Formats: sequence, C-alpha cells, structure tokens
Amino acid sequence: MDFRSIPRAPHAFQQPVTAEDIQAIARRAFGDAAHVASAVELGGGMYNTTYRITVDCLQGPVILRIAPAPGQQFSSERELMRNEYVTVPYLSPLAGLVPRVLFADWSQEITGRDWMVQSHLTGVPAPECLGIYPRDLWPGFFAQLGEITARVHAVRGSHFGPVAGPGHRSWSVAVIASLNAIADDLERLGLDASDVHKVADLAGEHHHVLDEITEPQLLTGDLWTVNTMLDPDASKPVITGVLDLDRTLFGDPAADWTIRMACAKQDERTAFWDTYGPRDTSSAATWRGLVYEARHLGAIRLERHRLHKDEGVRDTYTSMAAVLSRLAGRLA
Repeated sequence: MDFRSIPRAPHAFQQPVTAEDIQAIARRAFGDAAHVASAVELGGGMYNTTYRITVDCLQGPVILRIAPAPGQQFSSERELMRNEYVTVPYLSPLAGLVPRVLFADWSQEITGRDWMVQSHLTGVPAPECLGIYPRDLWPGFFAQLGEITARVHAVRGSHFGPVAGPGHRSWSVAVIASLNAIADDLERLGLDASDVHKVADLAGEHHHVLDEITEPQLLTGDLWTVNTMLDPDASKPVITGVLDLDRTLFGDPAADWTIRMACAKQDERTAFWDTYGPRDTSSAATWRGLVYEARHLGAIRLERHRLHKDEGVRDTYTSMAAVLSRLAGRLA
C-alpha cells in the first residue's frame, strides 16, 4: 500500500490511523477480498482525519473520513459525523452536489473512532482555484452559494437543534442549550466562559424574541468557500460539490455560519443575497443576530484553543465584549 499521512505533532487534535487500520476498514466496507492500493491523507479540514483511498475492487478513489476519538470531542461538537449521516435524507435538494455515503461504522471496533466512506467528488477545492479567476467573476461564485444555501434552508424539520438530536421544543431552548454546552467546554479547558453564560442568561430572559422563530429550518452549519468544490476546466467559477455538512441543525436560517460569512464583508460576496433573498433587518432579527454571533464566537474560541492559537483565543474575548454591549444596549 502506498500510505501517506500528514506529519503531525503528538499533541495535535487530528491524528492519523495506521495502514493496517485502513486495510481493515476497506475489508469491512467492501468485502474480505478488498485490497487498498493507496491511502493519502488530505489536508484542508480541521476536524476529521480524511484519506483519499483507492481499492482494487473499485473503479475510482473514495473518501475515508475518520472522526476524532470520543475523548477528544467537545460536548458541543459530539458525534458530528453521526449528525451528518442522519442529515443525508434532508439533503435531497443537493443530491447532485453532496457525496454519497458508501459505508458508515460507529462500532469503533477497528480504530476506536467513528468512520465513514463516501464517494469522491469531482473538482478542485475552491480555496485552491477561486483565486485563479479574475475578481469580476467571483460574484458568480457567491451567487451560486446563495442559491445552494436557499435550497438547504427551504428544508423543514420537526424539532430545533442538531439534526441527530437532542431535539428541543423551541428555538430559545435549543440556542440556550448550545450556549451552555459551549460554556461547559470552555470551563473544562480552564478558560473563562462568563461572557458566554451572560449571553445565555440574556437569551433566557428574552426568550420570546428567539421564539418568534416557530418553524425549524435546516441550517448547513459550516458551508462556505472552504467546503465547496469547483470545476477546474470551467471558464468561470462553477460549484460542482459541497462537503462536510456535519454541523447541520434545525433552527433560524439567520443563525447559520453561511449567513455570518455572507455578512462579513461588503465585497463580491454581496452577490450571495441576489439569489438567496433579502435579509430580515427588523430590530428583533438584529437582536437575535447578536445572540447568534456570540454563539459563533464561543465556538471559534474553542476551535482556536484546539489549534493552539492563543492570540486568537484572546481576540474572542474582545469581540464578545462588544457583542454583549450591543445586546444590552438594544434591550435598554
């Protein structure tokens, strides 16, 4: 087997598996006679460990994604791969863009970790080739992203919260549960979570504003440039694939990471709104948006700690203080 792993420090969050593990996985997924010819670890993602593998009984490569060990996962990010698996039926509007699940195993018998084999998407990761195009063509990319996001947000669910659960009866309960889970994770790491607790308290005190959202809609959780594939031969950016939809949840579309990123700058990404549709700019929606921003900042703080980016962790406290000030000001 041609086995290639990315060198990582012993304390790194992402850790490889062995060539023997990958061979055992292939035999479980494709039969005892399956033989892995090559397994190449792919960079780019920051959570699961991902390999492109070729197996002699298959016509082309497939993608093997291996979740972090259970003990490494934050409670606010637990079993994300299983969440993605449960989400698959809801992604039918994107059936031509998302990878197909070929095999999934939650037994943890081989590696001590969850794993899933998916079809190999054609194309090139957008971060690698979007910059090749002239910037006057970039709005077309973001317009496609807006249309894809609108398709996802049109899907309805029966509860609020992660697709795989736990489900909640109201949006406010789901948001507060998410904030409390993030705060608990921060405290277990020895980080100050008082600002996240303050946001959770405000969300509880003014839950009626959150509960204006009465219909659970599907959120991508993490869709942006880094999770899209482009046609390398097209004369303009053309999205051919969407991947890593493991943070999906049901709730207010305005809480989606995709919406946060679409609002982040007044540049080519404003074309997103041409296809997605107009934003709600009411005072209630603005207040909810600040709560969602606090939730994002809490998750960012956890990720930056995981990546040993101490300065980035400190920056989140400054940003969170500004959000809290605006939240309190809008309630005055």
